[in-house]
Amino acid sequence: MFDDDDLPKNNTKTKVRDLEVMSIDELEDYIVKMEEEIDRVRAEIKKKKAHKDAASSFFKS
Repeated sequence: MFDDDDLPKNNTKTKVRDLEVMSIDELEDYIVKMEEEIDRVRAEIKKKKAHKDAASSFFKS
């Protein structure tokens, strides 16, 4: 069976930002952007799991 673990890992690292130089407003905006990105990633994971489950149930029948 094909598994995501068989795929090569994407080793792109997220650029670490220097938080020391950011104002409180900038930090709060940064948190909002990061939370939006987390939501986007969670949605993609959910979509991929649904596709994986659909494929698994198709091949079990």
